[in-house]
Amino acid sequence: MSLRDLVRDEIVASMSPSERLAAMRSARLYFQRPEEPGFLVAETEDGPVVPVFTSLERLALFAGVCEWASTSVSDLAELLPEGVRALVDPLGPQTFVLDTEAVRASEARGNA
Repeated sequence: MSLRDLVRDEIVASMSPSERLAAMRSARLYFQRPEEPGFLVAETEDGPVVPVFTSLERLALFAGVCEWASTSVSDLAELLPEGVRALVDPLGPQTFVLDTEAVRASEARGNA
């Protein structure tokens, strides 16, 4: 882990959940691009997920050389089909499921 990663993790840990969500809304996420428009959805025991990544490097570690696309967290929350969750940085040290409902609610409050 680099010093930059440690500083970033410390800053994020000190933020409130609403501050983290606000900071994350415009962040870019990268994903493997399928042949047809949409997302590659993986079926898991906990339901369908789309693996997304915080960098091209993390995507490459997961999928190898592949066609890719990127979008903002806000757009991803709007584009994912109902019931499909985003799994951020699978196989990484800080994997988490993106709470797309919270992102949508935050967007609704911000645009109201």
